[in-house]
Amino acid sequence: MTFQRSPARDRGVAVLLVVVTLAITLADAGTGPQLHFALFMGIAPLIAALRCGYRWTALVAAVYVLCQVFIQVRLMPDWSVASKVVGAFGALLVAVFALVLCRTRLEREALYARTRMVADAVQREMLRELPLTAGPLEAYGFYVSAQEGARVGGDIYEAVETPHGLRLMIGDVQGKGMPAIGAGHEVLASFREAAHYKDSLEAVAERMEQALARYNVRSAERGGQERFVTALLLEVRGEDGTKVLSCGHIPYYLVRDGQVTERNDGEGGLPLGLGWLTDEPRQSVAVEPVADDWIVLCTDGVTEARGADGAFYPLADRLARWTHLEPDELAHTLRADLERFTGGELKDDATVLIVRRGPHAAGRQPAGEQAAKDQLSMARAAAA
Repeated sequence: MTFQRSPARDRGVAVLLVVVTLAITLADAGTGPQLHFALFMGIAPLIAALRCGYRWTALVAAVYVLCQVFIQVRLMPDWSVASKVVGAFGALLVAVFALVLCRTRLEREALYARTRMVADAVQREMLRELPLTAGPLEAYGFYVSAQEGARVGGDIYEAVETPHGLRLMIGDVQGKGMPAIGAGHEVLASFREAAHYKDSLEAVAERMEQALARYNVRSAERGGQERFVTALLLEVRGEDGTKVLSCGHIPYYLVRDGQVTERNDGEGGLPLGLGWLTDEPRQSVAVEPVADDWIVLCTDGVTEARGADGAFYPLADRLARWTHLEPDELAHTLRADLERFTGGELKDDATVLIVRRGPHAAGRQPAGEQAAKDQLSMARAAAA
């Protein structure tokens, strides 16, 4: 989001300052030489410099200088010519300073806008905007970074359609905000690559582990912190069913027929980056969802968010209350409720993904499976 000024607001502020300056000057003209409040109106062009565009600031500064010259010439009969010149010159210096201040501020705002535009583009490339689609799967939800002004941080997610089925991942990097971006990017990039070329979720998780290990080595060499990442991987392979692989991630929620169930499928696996602590290989778990099931994935920034009384956010209870909502509406409702619950003060990055089959998913097959079947049909036809 780039910074945009409001011409109407600039004009309104400038007109108000001009009116106030003129009114005080006229009031001084009617009170005689004893009281001259207009001498203190040097604050007007400074306010304009901080709130208005350059042209409106110049207008306020010009009106201020003219009013000060009028006061020096007409309302100060006892002052010497030298004193009047010094007073007018002081007003001119204030006006010039206000213009320089305004110009500097506008240049900084323009630089900030360009920097923010580049940062937004980079962050969008790293973490796609929700909702996501992968074949017939739709993933609605929200992501809130704990660091103000950042689009991304320590939470990652992705959904892709691959030759091995539909694959979805949500992860949570140790730490939060900007310092966790590096590790999150390495894991996310490795998932996007491995999901297309590795036949099993276990092999995908191994690639993610290797990428994070390389990142940790580089980070340690630079004196940085080594990090681990919890992740939950989901795979849908048409008739072959669905598999879940947990790398130390918190449970997910299954919404079926209006009932919410916390699922611990695959629980017990170590987070990515800590796999070297055990020789046990990672194992995915087969699950059997039905067509109308919803799956809700989240990070601990949601379930461990605390209210004013110190209580954790009751995500399961909230889901049970709002199962009648459509996924996009549910995502907006959950985000608004989480902000109310925490008073807008999240201590960690928070992500929720609401995953379901789209309304036109019936009979649709992932692109990879369809391509494989087309090749098989062509081979059979050629053999015949």
